[in-house]
Amino acid sequence: MAVEDQRTGGRVSRPEMRLVRRGFTDPAQAVRLLDGPGLEGLADDPVLLDALGATADPDLALLGLARLLEASDQADRHTLRDTLTTSKPLRDRLLGVLGVSAALGDHLARHPHDWHVLVTFELRDMHPGPEDFRRALAEGVRDHRHDPADALRIAYRRCLLAVAARDLTGTTDLAQTAAELADLAGATLQTALDLAADRDPEAAAACRLAVIGMGKCGGRELNYVSDVDVVFVAEPREGVDEHEAVKAATRLAAALTRLCADTTGEGTIWPVDANLRPEGRHGPLVRTLASHLAYYQRWAKTWEFQALLKARPVAGDAELGAAYVEALAPMVWQAAARENFVADVQQMRRRVIDSIPATELDRQLKLGPGGLRDVEFSVQLLQLVHGRTDQALRSGNTLEALAALSRGGYVGRADAAALDAAYRFLRSLEHHIQLYRLRRTHLMPTGDEDQRRLARSLAPLINGDTRTDPVAALRREWRRHAVEVRRLHEKLFYRPLLDAVAELPPGAAGLTPDAARARLEALGYTDPAAALRHLSALASGVSRKAAIQRTLLPVLLGWFADSADPDAGLLNFRQVSDALGRTPWYLRLLRDESAAAEQLARVLSAGRLAPDLLLRAPEAVAMLGDPQGLAPRGRAALESEILAAVGRAGNTAAAVAAARSVRRRELFRTSAADVLGRLADDPSEALDLAGEALTSLNAATLQGALRACVAGWEAQHGGLPTRIAVIAMGRFGGHELGYGSDADVLFVHEPLLGSLDEDAARAAQAVCNELRTLLAAPSTEPPLLVDADLRPEGRSGPLVRTLASYEAYYRRWSHAWESQALLRAEPVAGDEELGERFRRLIDPLRYPGTGVPERDLMEIRRIKARIEAERLPRGADPTTHTKIGRGGLADVEWTVQLLQLRHGHEVPALRTTRTRAALAAAVAAGLVEEADARVLDAAWLLASRVRSAVMLVRGRPGDSFPGEARELAGVARYLGYGAGHSGELVDDYRRTTRRARAVVDRLFYGYS
Repeated sequence: MAVEDQRTGGRVSRPEMRLVRRGFTDPAQAVRLLDGPGLEGLADDPVLLDALGATADPDLALLGLARLLEASDQADRHTLRDTLTTSKPLRDRLLGVLGVSAALGDHLARHPHDWHVLVTFELRDMHPGPEDFRRALAEGVRDHRHDPADALRIAYRRCLLAVAARDLTGTTDLAQTAAELADLAGATLQTALDLAADRDPEAAAACRLAVIGMGKCGGRELNYVSDVDVVFVAEPREGVDEHEAVKAATRLAAALTRLCADTTGEGTIWPVDANLRPEGRHGPLVRTLASHLAYYQRWAKTWEFQALLKARPVAGDAELGAAYVEALAPMVWQAAARENFVADVQQMRRRVIDSIPATELDRQLKLGPGGLRDVEFSVQLLQLVHGRTDQALRSGNTLEALAALSRGGYVGRADAAALDAAYRFLRSLEHHIQLYRLRRTHLMPTGDEDQRRLARSLAPLINGDTRTDPVAALRREWRRHAVEVRRLHEKLFYRPLLDAVAELPPGAAGLTPDAARARLEALGYTDPAAALRHLSALASGVSRKAAIQRTLLPVLLGWFADSADPDAGLLNFRQVSDALGRTPWYLRLLRDESAAAEQLARVLSAGRLAPDLLLRAPEAVAMLGDPQGLAPRGRAALESEILAAVGRAGNTAAAVAAARSVRRRELFRTSAADVLGRLADDPSEALDLAGEALTSLNAATLQGALRACVAGWEAQHGGLPTRIAVIAMGRFGGHELGYGSDADVLFVHEPLLGSLDEDAARAAQAVCNELRTLLAAPSTEPPLLVDADLRPEGRSGPLVRTLASYEAYYRRWSHAWESQALLRAEPVAGDEELGERFRRLIDPLRYPGTGVPERDLMEIRRIKARIEAERLPRGADPTTHTKIGRGGLADVEWTVQLLQLRHGHEVPALRTTRTRAALAAAVAAGLVEEADARVLDAAWLLASRVRSAVMLVRGRPGDSFPGEARELAGVARYLGYGAGHSGELVDDYRRTTRRARAVVDRLFYGYS
């Protein structure tokens, strides 16, 4: 009689329904198997059926059992059937394995007698060690029915079967299982080495060879299927030449590797990976102990010491292996004192995440965010920092080390417990995924059937009901642990620093002051004592502000540590919080706007300019909470605001101060956007936008200051008897201002009709002098230095001239260099009509119809050579001076300007004040080869970016790379170079500018 299956809607027989209720998904096949060879009479055995139904995959378990019974001889089949029905421990172990691992089911079908290992290992020690595995493998290899390599694989699988059975029935926990797998790996390596020595007795007689387990093998936390990381170290036996001994040891090591990794009729065991050795795959496979020591003392990188943390002798000469570990251990525990230690470790972790294919990122249990590697990196980082002084932390095992960190107060108890639980769950999930096919993988399978099997096998580790919807329960648990790991990974290194400066509950362990200082030093803080004082001030107390800051500081400390100057970041944050701490909107910003808090941390630790601007008026922090808050503002908006502020002021000084206040705020907006990379993704575009923003800001400020000074003069003397225009020069006129640039200008005026020339000149002189004085006067606002030295006759000439005076001077006395300087002239403030007339006046001078006479060309080249020889500051390196050094800004700009002087009359596109636009026009006109233009453009861009970076980092202008290491590191960070790569920046700069100078020599000086 058939009934309807409520789950599928199909018709099933009553025997099939009994199987469906026990969790079978293919009851028809199950009925056929139960009626097949070997299982006769067991179809109605409720004990066996219930045991099958309790497995992770009843269908898979039944199929494996049927294949095992069918492959067994009659006597063994009878023994197995009898044991299945009478021995619950064996039944649970065998069916537990068959319900999870199709690969071990395949092994039992090929070697049916191996099920007895589930009994024999039970009679021995329940937790076998390395010697137990070595005996079992040695017995297997002596089985002459098989080739030794095949025999080793069969014996290995037999031992693996016993390990998996204890694991899946809960006899061992994750830590014990991983330790057994590592011990089994060590025993396998030893057996393979013995086999290799038997095959090559001459090599064995010539050397002592030790196999050092690395990674999870060394840490006794191995997976079911994993590369086994090793390092080989050898010494000659007495009377043997060292070179010959190393060659012999290399033969043994290579043979061992092949015995484990090569695929035979019995498959493979696992790859032996020796790439963690000195020089990686490019280095010799085997070295002597002295050679290892020499490499680690001179050449090893931070990650190589981190890898040595797990080094453990696992096979070969035990005495030599112990000597290796003893000799290298002191270097491991001094690694945290290396420059950029934390940054190097964290950068390596980021590189791992970046290398994951996008299609795998959400499925990665090991390498992805919130995965196993996050736990391992966090623990290892803390071990290396504090293991220098606390030997209790010196364990290669992740869970043991985590427990030691918790006991020592280096990690909070709750955080350690959460990490321990997450790590055990994720590793168990990884184990069960690998067991199915015995394949090396760290990816969550996508099929519901695979996830259902995983959920049922991991039911004891999953919070919630796995019976109703096991797949959903598994996914929820995985997500929960991944989120928790990611959260703890990001704060684990920093949270205990707050406990070090706070009162802990009775009985709770915390970081000692020495341990807290050690951790801060590892993070890059040069004054850990001051940093602890800042933390204490920020986190102490019961106020709402202190509570919010205690929550945020662990993350902020991480952001500060990512910068070149963590000390400055923390100090600046304290100062901002002291100024704004009682402001409700600031506290909301910190609490609710994580992106704004991160941006604030990045700005405060990126250099001195932006923080200095912010600390003069901390309310500008609000910009960071506005999605459009850092977008540059145009000239019209800036000028409108500044003129309105000037109009509200009571006197001239107050009016100019109001304009300077707006300028300070806008300087912060632009500099903050710049250091955060918010101006543009492309560095050249970002530089152009910053230059345009700074030019518009200075132009608007000059317009406001001029309006204020004119109004002040008129308040005292009546109407101004002249019109005034301000002409931008140099980088100001070229819209290429940097953060530290002066405003180079010319002042031009024209008396009003009926006014005396003398009165007009005095008034214009007074207004322009006051403008310059008030914009540069000492104040809480940054000064704007207005430089008029490019005017006719320089400092010896009048500050302001009439348009007619300029015309007369340029007609009679103008030099070639003045025509060149006028190439950058552009009206920016004051009377627009007068400014345009000045532009029309100078166009024939800067774009002469006759080109550049040979006499003027020689003069320009002579002046340029003289500047290079005489103007370079004493002690400055000409290869790194960005302004007048080799291939720097002056080289490129003078080359472009010479092209403009010579061809601007016939090529309209060259009539621009912008360097890069003029260079592009020269290429379009066929005046410069495109390849030469690319070289010049690259040098100009890099020199300009370096100048901007120097100002952003140091807070004062400079034309050379900073001499102080931390400032140089800040410049390098701004330019996209990672921690510890400042030297690469300087090398790249020299290379780029050297190529540019070669082009300048040809195009400007005419050298062939």
